[in-house]
Amino acid sequence: MQVRCAKCSRPISLADMIELSAGRLSHLDCARARGLSPEERAMLFVYCSDHDVANCVPCDSSFRMAELGADLLGSRTNVCPRCRSDLTESVRAHLFSCVVLPSEMKRRAQDVRDAAQILIKRSQELVDQADRLIREAEAHLLERQQALRALMKRMAER
Repeated sequence: MQVRCAKCSRPISLADMIELSAGRLSHLDCARARGLSPEERAMLFVYCSDHDVANCVPCDSSFRMAELGADLLGSRTNVCPRCRSDLTESVRAHLFSCVVLPSEMKRRAQDVRDAAQILIKRSQELVDQADRLIREAEAHLLERQQALRALMKRMAER
């Protein structure tokens, strides 16, 4: 079993942007689960607006944040303006390696990302543990039901 979003019920992956609400995990934006957080986007526009932030491997091109396209019908952002490839991960990689960004901000952004991944992994472990316990309980119940049927059969034969 996988951890599922409390809002859209789709699985949550380690690359998704998440939030914790009422003790349940959900996508920050279900339509753009792997999109940039508002904080990441703000850091990029403040510190990285004057240089390239994404590399498109298929096009062998680099782009600034303002040059990236959006697919409004498909709810995608950070797409290559030429081939429409999703460049979100390239942008995020730039964010964590940019020499212009203050090191304290990079460290805090990485800390938030790491904490989210730990939360997702721990939630998955709990889901797996709950699934295992349910299977064990079902097996125990089946055993007890079979024992009861066997006992009833023996008593009926007497």
